[in-house]
Amino acid sequence: MTKILVLYYSLHGNTRQLARHIGRGIEQITDCEAVLRTVADISTAATSQLATASDPIVSHDDLKQCAAMAMGSPVRFGNMAAPLKHFLDSTSAEWLSGTLIGKPACVFTSSSSLHGGQETTLQSMMLPLLHHGMLIVGIPYSEPLLHTTHHGGTPYGASHVNNGTNKQLHPDEIALAQAIGRRLATTACKLNG
Repeated sequence: MTKILVLYYSLHGNTRQLARHIGRGIEQITDCEAVLRTVADISTAATSQLATASDPIVSHDDLKQCAAMAMGSPVRFGNMAAPLKHFLDSTSAEWLSGTLIGKPACVFTSSSSLHGGQETTLQSMMLPLLHHGMLIVGIPYSEPLLHTTHHGGTPYGASHVNNGTNKQLHPDEIALAQAIGRRLATTACKLNG
């Protein structure tokens, strides 16, 4: 079984919804398993509303055991959220040992406005993955919805727009999240022979 880590931080549940759909896309590929993990909050003042219903907290062993990784965060001023960055800052040992070199990765995000920093947030998450030697997988324009969506979804990764009235993912966002999950899993399988 090819284990693919879906690592995310979610304060209000939107990024978690995307993680779930990326996981569903991963598991549409034969012999692939999505392993959903979250990161711990770093401040009690920002305790996640999903603390009791959350996925397990990621461990450094999860990085060693995965064949690929999808990583997600809500937009925070055009950047990834601090709890996810805090975890990434603790991965120097994995960087030095090359744990993630050559493994494919993708990124995903959610924001409260269409132009609220989704693309810069996706790019901010790519930077540490590139330093780890990971291979970035995006959503190609061969996905027809990427041409027509008026909701989330970019070539940089899956996304969701929650402007207060559409808290649930739009069908376009779900389809694109599952598409990138399938693409990530397919790429991991090809690389693993």
